Amino acid sequence: MDWRILCDFDGTISREDVTDSVLERFALDGWEDIEDEWKAGAIGSRECMLRQVELIRASQDDFDRHLDKVEIDPSFPAFVKQCRRAGVPLTVVSDGLDYSIRRVLGRHGLGDLPIMANHLDVLGGGRYRLAFPFANEACVGASGTCKCKIAENKPGQRDLRLLIGDGTSDMCAASSVDMVFAKDKLLTHCRERGLPFVAFRDFAQVSRLLATLLDEPVRLGFKAPSHMHLENSVNE
Repeated sequence: MDWRILCDFDGTISREDVTDSVLERFALDGWEDIEDEWKAGAIGSRECMLRQVELIRASQDDFDRHLDKVEIDPSFPAFVKQCRRAGVPLTVVSDGLDYSIRRVLGRHGLGDLPIMANHLDVLGGGRYRLAFPFANEACVGASGTCKCKIAENKPGQRDLRLLIGDGTSDMCAASSVDMVFAKDKLLTHCRERGLPFVAFRDFAQVSRLLATLLDEPVRLGFKAPSHMHLENSVNE
């Protein structure tokens, strides 16, 4: 079985929600009101982030200095190496900012990882603009990056999809993939809806879980799709 991994960034790879930390540090008053509109369901995350990013006022140097303080899970670089050794494609899929993700990962020698996220344009004069190369007008959550669309297999594509995540932006995709490694809000979501998941705390644990998924998937309760034969399945 061939797997591909879609991994969230904010709160999953990073220790904190990086976009929120940027807004708290640099946005003009009013960004929290926009956040409240999103939480109330009045707007989607795409509109929410578009309006919030327009309120950021920071030189690029100050922006970068802030990002250089962001911590990631210390076990994540080793996890990336594990994926590469096993030949498992890993893509960072985020409803956050590609600029922030690239800067943070670059400090750890991971700037070459594929990233699918909202695109941040640096306009100069301390201002920024957001674009949405991975949006989908049919997205249920009106997200900037539609993870459920990204998770879909293309015609003729038969690989299995593993989602690693923690929050609201991962919930739609959790219903579209074959297995979820989940924590926090995503963990609760998967439990409530009976989706296939395994709980995790950090990437040291994720590395162990991935090894099991590749070698003995039935130990994690994984059931192969009907078009695939799974050795040592529970029915044998």
